[in-house]
Amino acid sequence: RHLLGEGLGSLNVKELKQLETRLEKGISRIRNRKHEMILAETENLQKREILLEQENALIRAKIQENEKLQELSMMSSGGPELSMMPGGGTELNMMAAAPHDFNFQAAYFARNMNLMMEGAAAYPVPDKK
Repeated sequence: RHLLGEGLGSLNVKELKQLETRLEKGISRIRNRKHEMILAETENLQKREILLEQENALIRAKIQENEKLQELSMMSSGGPELSMMPGGGTELNMMAAAPHDFNFQAAYFARNMNLMMEGAAAYPVPDKK
């Protein structure tokens, strides 16, 4: 009750000073904890930024590679490349517009799983009592 600033009229100067000291220590602990959490979040965001930059570089490289392959394919065939589908139909090769490389998708999935696991370790769920 006193910590909320209520019922202070009955306290003497010494008790008020002790209450003030307790409040200042509590505020200091709160500020330190907040500072630690902000630093941890900043570090996590910096790591995520690096991963996203690496991912962007991989995507750009893949797009460039696919554009070169498509350009070479168009030069050698004189037009868009057609591939035979298992059902007997044909499909326009759209790898440059939408890369569907399994290795790329697997690496992307693994990287995102690592991010999720790091985030779970950084913010543990408190035990229910």
